[in-house]
Amino acid sequence: MKLASLDLGGRDGRLALVSRDLSRAVLAEGIADTLQQALDQWADAAPRLASLSDALNAGTAAGSFPFDPAQALAPLPRAWQWLDGSAFHAHGELMAKVFNITNPQPHDKPLMYQGMSHQFIAPTAPVTLPSEADGIDFEGEYAVVTDDVPMGTDAATARGLIRLVLLVNDWSLRTLARPEMLTGFGWVQAKPACSAAPIAVTPDELGEAWKDGRVHLNLLVDWNGQRFGAANGGAMGFCFGELIAHAARTRSLCAGTIVGSGTVSNENYREVGSSCIAERRGIEIVDEGAARTGFIRFGDRVRMEVKAADGTSLFGAIDQPVVQG
Repeated sequence: MKLASLDLGGRDGRLALVSRDLSRAVLAEGIADTLQQALDQWADAAPRLASLSDALNAGTAAGSFPFDPAQALAPLPRAWQWLDGSAFHAHGELMAKVFNITNPQPHDKPLMYQGMSHQFIAPTAPVTLPSEADGIDFEGEYAVVTDDVPMGTDAATARGLIRLVLLVNDWSLRTLARPEMLTGFGWVQAKPACSAAPIAVTPDELGEAWKDGRVHLNLLVDWNGQRFGAANGGAMGFCFGELIAHAARTRSLCAGTIVGSGTVSNENYREVGSSCIAERRGIEIVDEGAARTGFIRFGDRVRMEVKAADGTSLFGAIDQPVVQG
């Protein structure tokens, strides 16, 4: 099923089911007011939401209405926790080469940081940032939303606790990132709020594209109307189950925790393109000795979308201008 949070009052919106073709929606009245409420009682809510979804797709759901992506908030406008991994080895190895890092990411343990979670930007809302000098960059990622995850949960069990899959743009301010990394305390200023596509999908909606805890689909990134990247999520060096297990090694995770894949990247990035500007600049440094591609300017527009094999949009699109605030 496909779920959205509509901007119909309240900071968390109103939970709605959306049809597979994204043409119609229906409020989840009597089941859950918000997506977080549904996640908190998933065992009870999920079967009822699935029945309503089936009725919506069959054209028999009472009270359905046309779905307008501009009315959608992020699926979880605010979340209990946002944990972002770095699961694509191709990206990590390239960045290590660019920055002359002698101890690049190990292949036996994920990298992960805890980022800002109290706000996820709506998919068509302007992204307001303070200065172009901060090195504004986008990062296309897949993410999952968990049920309650007990401390010490292993990767196989963790995969069974994935309730939803998301498409996220993890905005980054590259000029601020390096100094913050060198402090050893991690990111604060370099990581503003993320954006999210309007639709959260249950893993079964992905069909055969959901395999081994990975999304085996291309993440399409356009910058000012030009295709920038189409990297495939199947290249994750660590699956989402492993990322969740890593996060839960010393703590429990509550229902509604969001875990990100990190920048989607493939070894043939020169052919398929990139999901962030930093990677494109890294390729230029390696190939040409210097970066040619600049970062985002105010007024630029970034669009991200993922399409199923039949061409339908799975998550809807993130399509936003970047403006000065």
